[in-house]
Amino acid sequence: MTEQTIALVTGANKGIGYEIAAGLGALGWSVGVGARDAERLDAAVAKLRAGGADAFGVPLDVTDDDSVAAAAQMIEERAGRLDVLVNNAGVTGGMAGQTPSTADIAAVRAAVETNVFGVIRVTNAMLPLLRRSASPRIVNMSSGVGSLTRQSTPGAETGPISVGYAASKTYLNGVTVQYARELRDTNILINAGNPGYCATDLNGFRGTRTPEQGAAIGIRLATLPDGGPTGGFFEDEGTVPW
Repeated sequence: MTEQTIALVTGANKGIGYEIAAGLGALGWSVGVGARDAERLDAAVAKLRAGGADAFGVPLDVTDDDSVAAAAQMIEERAGRLDVLVNNAGVTGGMAGQTPSTADIAAVRAAVETNVFGVIRVTNAMLPLLRRSASPRIVNMSSGVGSLTRQSTPGAETGPISVGYAASKTYLNGVTVQYARELRDTNILINAGNPGYCATDLNGFRGTRTPEQGAAIGIRLATLPDGGPTGGFFEDEGTVPW
């Protein structure tokens, strides 16, 4: 009998994260729904289960060491391993104060704390569990605004100037590459995914894509075959330029 695949998706109580969890659940996987808000977490798990997914709640604040350690212990006790980690939790830090020359350092710090340090914190806590998997995958949900090539191309539509959020996604892409370099001699594949401009509360629902459409790249990278790419940056149409 084939073992059930175990996944954890951070920030999965709503938006793109929820849709990634739903998509992986539809594959028959057991999916940990990571979220800070207990009420929203319970509601998301209940909705996923009602739709037939094997979902379980994982109380998780990616900015808190103790919370992340407790989440890793919970998965250890439940499954003894982790097959797929999707680092989806993210914040803008508040779009006010993101012009470089007048930057609100607190806004920049908030974006980096969740979008970068949170990913490192969660990944490192889950790596011992991922190493027990036959085909471990790590997906870091990035953004097209993290592409320095696109940001520096005259006339390219890359959203508002953002020294916090956009730069944090560039930082995340760099972190992804460094993990891939360290893990290149293992069976762990780690990649960054661009969901596109999706309508979520992160942007006041102004996006032109649905969360379900945005989730597709996360699901694709979570289900890469052995020998697939690692250390890359991908979107639906293919590779995103760094």
